[in-house]
Amino acid sequence: MTRVWAKRGTRPTAVRQTQYGYVYVLAAVSTSLGMAEGMIATHLDTDIINRFLEAFSNRLPSDLHAVLVWDGAGFHQAKELRCPSNVTLVSLPPYSPELNPVENLWHYLKSHYWSNRRYANVDTLFDAAQNAWQATCLDSETMRTICAAPYAESA
Repeated sequence: MTRVWAKRGTRPTAVRQTQYGYVYVLAAVSTSLGMAEGMIATHLDTDIINRFLEAFSNRLPSDLHAVLVWDGAGFHQAKELRCPSNVTLVSLPPYSPELNPVENLWHYLKSHYWSNRRYANVDTLFDAAQNAWQATCLDSETMRTICAAPYAESA
């Protein structure tokens, strides 16, 4: 157990896990359609990103071209990156995660599903990621609300 930030006069505690395993969640969100496409992986590299882009591209309606906004992570800029013809990638300037609507989704999932919990192993972490995704990202109205980016609508 560990102490956490709280209102003065209270001393709440939360679970602190000292063993680490990782699960990576990739997402593409459309607030206009109220949909999200995602992938959960146990590791992250350019091959996983390419698989995600291909799967995302295949799920798009044939008459739709998507613009995917993302940060400048190394695997987002790799030479081996293959972008499908119906997807355009737009990189954000450094240190500007607040401009990416999907960051609101990560904050929501962490605060409602993932933080301050103990996971027995990577499999339970994977299950938690999948359950949170299903509970949140399959609801179109929730996606419209969480990832709304009025500044991007005119772009």
